Amino acid sequence: MRKLILCVLAVTVSVPLAAAKPRDDNSRYYDNDGYYSGPTWRGNDGRTYCRRRDGTTGLIVGAAAGALIGRAVDGGRNRAAGTIIGGAVGAVVGREVARNRCN
Repeated sequence: MRKLILCVLAVTVSVPLAAAKPRDDNSRYYDNDGYYSGPTWRGNDGRTYCRRRDGTTGLIVGAAAGALIGRAVDGGRNRAAGTIIGGAVGAVVGREVARNRCN
């Protein structure tokens, strides 16, 4: 019985993988009209350009993480200073990390 269950399990796992069609990764960058909207492109001058995000998500996540770390580091009676400084530093770092990543 154990061998039968393992055999059925192996067939169940392998059949969808064999039937799956390989997907062209570049097809997701083209819309229905055939226009390219991918993260990088080559301009008319031959240079490669990159569409970058504005860093808002990194700013928010960095500020929250920095505030929590700043609050933990500043263990005094008044933790507001550590929270504010940590949030500000985390926001700047998070924004720059998010902006400097292509895609």
